[in-house]
Amino acid sequence: MNRDLDTSRRPLVLIWEVTQACELACEHCRADAQSMRHPDELTTDEGKALLDSAREFAENQLVVLSGGDPCKRSDLTELVRYGSEQGLSMSLTPSGTDELTADVLDDLSAAGLRRIALSLDGGDAESHDAFRGETGSFAATVDAAEAARDAGLPLQINTTVCAETVEQLPEIRDRVRELGAVLWSVFFLVPVGRGQLLDPIAPERADRVMDWLAETADEEPFGVKTTEAPHYRRVKLQRRAADGDGSADAGLQRRGGIVAGDGFAFVSHTGDVYPSGFLPESAGNVREDDLVDCYRNSDLFTALRDRDRLSGKCGACEFRHVCGGSRSRAYATTGDPLASDPLCPHVPEGFDAGEGATGD
Repeated sequence: MNRDLDTSRRPLVLIWEVTQACELACEHCRADAQSMRHPDELTTDEGKALLDSAREFAENQLVVLSGGDPCKRSDLTELVRYGSEQGLSMSLTPSGTDELTADVLDDLSAAGLRRIALSLDGGDAESHDAFRGETGSFAATVDAAEAARDAGLPLQINTTVCAETVEQLPEIRDRVRELGAVLWSVFFLVPVGRGQLLDPIAPERADRVMDWLAETADEEPFGVKTTEAPHYRRVKLQRRAADGDGSADAGLQRRGGIVAGDGFAFVSHTGDVYPSGFLPESAGNVREDDLVDCYRNSDLFTALRDRDRLSGKCGACEFRHVCGGSRSRAYATTGDPLASDPLCPHVPEGFDAGEGATGD
């Protein structure tokens, strides 16, 4: 990660949801994906125009093609090649299905794909397939991970943390190691889409999981990051302060966390520009509006980048500039993206927990 990145000018990560079509029926699906592609998806030419706009952020801008299942688009390799030719760093988050073959991965690698991210939500086939709603998904994911390695593609593993999966984390960690992944991205559930039917873990347990993840990051050969859980940075700061590591503490304090709208942007399959796929509040549409202008100047994005506008606990928190809380979870639970993140148990010194603890 570029530590000097100015997130008021460009996102660290730009996600383009190329389609919502997918054969899986995952319990946590943000998109509530369907088997058929939407007739109003961005076309190939519109997608290339979007990639041209992404290039205006900066050379080597990271663009992640997501879904649904991106492999449902017949022009996927063409889009990866075009983005790579424009100097973008192209990444992909496909579904673990039989469509993700070694030949497909070889073609994507030859087109310039920089990284592939696959999801594991259980340590074995039974638990993963139950969560993903498709028998054989675990085997297909493992096969794809091995094919990605053979194709020379760095592998990222994504995992959802909720009440159903939390006990599986140690086994999933072992799988991440065995598959030779370079990064484990751990997503803490946001109640949107089908995810509204799942149970999140309690805030206190979330902190314990993050402490365990910090320990895992110190011990394992792969990196660990969290998604929609920026208070992982607070946990690491508190952990290092307890260990007396002042230099590490100072380093983390200098670097703000990436949250929805601040270092992160999302373009939907129909072109809407969101701060995150889990915060579906539109700041414009790439068919009519300039992507770069939406990110830099829209009222929604600029508000999300001003940590002093946060309310409740998050607004009073001494860690707000390095954490900021999940703006997506705040929006999903309160309708206000500037409210407090209900997954965080930390109470700032002097804050009255009985008043506005969730930003009400």
